[in-house]
Amino acid sequence: MPLTTTPAIASLRDVSLTLSSRAGPVSILRDIALDVKSGQSLAIVGPSGSGKSSLLMILAGLEPATSGRVVVAGNDYATLDEDGRARARARDIGIVFQAFHLVPSMTALENVALPLEFAQHPAPQARAAELLSDVGLSHRLTHYPAELSGGEQQRVALARAIALRPKLLLADEPTGNLDGTTGKQVIDMLFGLQRRNDATLILVTHDEKLASLCDRTIHMADGLIVADRERVAA
Repeated sequence: MPLTTTPAIASLRDVSLTLSSRAGPVSILRDIALDVKSGQSLAIVGPSGSGKSSLLMILAGLEPATSGRVVVAGNDYATLDEDGRARARARDIGIVFQAFHLVPSMTALENVALPLEFAQHPAPQARAAELLSDVGLSHRLTHYPAELSGGEQQRVALARAIALRPKLLLADEPTGNLDGTTGKQVIDMLFGLQRRNDATLILVTHDEKLASLCDRTIHMADGLIVADRERVAA
C-alpha cells in the first residue's frame, strides 16, 4: 500500500522580507523555507526581533514578501494583489492578535457577526450568538468591549476569528495581555476550537510551556529558522 502524506496548508520557499529604514534596508526574514501540514498545530518561538510576527504577517497576506513564494490554503500570494489577498484571508484565515482589535462601538454579538455579514451569511446574528455561546459568553451578547474583561474580549476575538470556519488559524501572542489563569482558559478554548473546526493553528509565543502543547515548534533567530522539532508523543 502506498504511503499517504498530509498536504501542506502553507508552503514558503526562499522567502525574504526587507524593509526600508532611515539607516537603509533592514533584513527581517532571510530565505525562509517552511511547510505546515493541514491540521497541525505549530508554535513559532524566538527572542524579540527574531522575525516571528513578521513571518505570521506574511502567512496572513498582510505583509508581502520581498522575494520568494508563499502559498497558503491554495492561494499563491504572488498572483494576488492586495484586494485578492484580503479576499483569500477573509475566506480561509482567522487571526487572533495580542491586542483584541474589537470595534469599540459594536457589541460582542455585532463584532462576531461582522465577518459573517461581509460574507453574506444567511443568519449572521444567530451564528454569532452560537459562536459566543461556544466560548462561554452567551450572557455577554449585548455588552460593548469596554464593558468586558481582557479575557472576555479575547474570547470574542476568538469567536470572530473562527466565524467562517477558516482552514488556518493564526495567533500572535494571544495571551500576552492576560493573566496566567485567564490566559490558560483562552488557550484551552483556542486549541478546542482548532480541533472542533479541523483547522490548522500557527501561533507566535514567548512561552515555551505553551509552545510545548503544539505538534511542532520552530525556533527563530535573526530572521532565520534555526531549529524545527516535532513533539514526541507520550
